[in-house]
Amino acid sequence: MTGVEPADAVEGPEFDRRMLEALVCPVTHAMLHFDADRQELVSRAAHLAFPIRGGIPIMLVDEARQID
Repeated sequence: MTGVEPADAVEGPEFDRRMLEALVCPVTHAMLHFDADRQELVSRAAHLAFPIRGGIPIMLVDEARQID
């Protein structure tokens, strides 16, 4: 055993759900919903999902994923 964990076993800091109280969609200023499985903040109004990387939400439209 080398003592090195597989890359998928290494986790960063978790997203602090209290941030949802302060964050809004940068496009519509609507409320965001946390998708824990995908680690995204979802704006249903804008049909966008903003990624969370290392516990930090990336609130840039260019980084967002289009959703149905």
